[in-house]
Amino acid sequence: MITGFIGLGAMGRLMASRLVKAGFELLVSDLVPQAVSELTAIGAAARNTPAQIAGEADLICFSLPNSEVLSEVLTGPDGVFSAVRPGTLLIDFSSVAPNVSQRLAKEAETRGASMLDAPVSGGVLGAEKGQLTIMVGGQAEDLERAGSVLKELGKKIIHVGPHGQGQAMKLVNNLLLGINMVGAAEALTLGHKLGLNPQAMAEIIGQSSGASYAFSAKAEKFIFAGHFGPGFAVDLQYKDLELAVTMAKNLTVPLFMGNQAQQIFEVARAKGQGREDISSVIKLYEEAAKTLVRKDQ
Repeated sequence: MITGFIGLGAMGRLMASRLVKAGFELLVSDLVPQAVSELTAIGAAARNTPAQIAGEADLICFSLPNSEVLSEVLTGPDGVFSAVRPGTLLIDFSSVAPNVSQRLAKEAETRGASMLDAPVSGGVLGAEKGQLTIMVGGQAEDLERAGSVLKELGKKIIHVGPHGQGQAMKLVNNLLLGINMVGAAEALTLGHKLGLNPQAMAEIIGQSSGASYAFSAKAEKFIFAGHFGPGFAVDLQYKDLELAVTMAKNLTVPLFMGNQAQQIFEVARAKGQGREDISSVIKLYEEAAKTLVRKDQ
């Protein structure tokens, strides 16, 4: 089986690398030449356009930044749909709006192909180790066909429901992540101003009722270390919150905490933190409280 992978960003590059190392015959495409070179150096083959991949691959994976890019990669002049063959299975690991996934799945069906929305959770470490949680929307028979790829990339694969439901689940999950991250930053800043030792906060909160993934994953390794480099970018978290807020408005569901979290991430973006890890939102609280929440402070 020839497999394609389009989108070699922070997550896609690691996922594609795992597939190559597992023995998949992989064709790759990305707008960044260096990303493609990293994959060809370990055995993948490069193709210039999504259409070229579609003309050869039996299964095509996508890991793209937003709904607009995904739509262009599939429906553009050199997109997948211009050359996709009947029977091809498309697996979208991107985080996009559920209605976009539903629309693209229907377009795929008109061409004799099928599609799964399969957003992931677990970050770059989960992608590197093949321990992602994968939330799948689509037909059960397509999920079975995708099994060899998904099992190489994820430790937990959950069929949520029909097309779009995987994306809906991811947005609900990331809505909570964004809220929890802001809450953790707020609490840590207060604790530091109260004179609490960062290590004590990490140990006690991590084992108590205030624990969350955001706290456990971000407090020591990012915030206390003053390291806000590669991770889950503020820009991506903001995008997911925007999608969740938009869905909620359309459904007349109030998001009191979600809207506040989105505004805080919007301020972080305005301050130039868009490419930094989501834990960098603590800088907003540190600035306001005139303190620095670090182990050596």
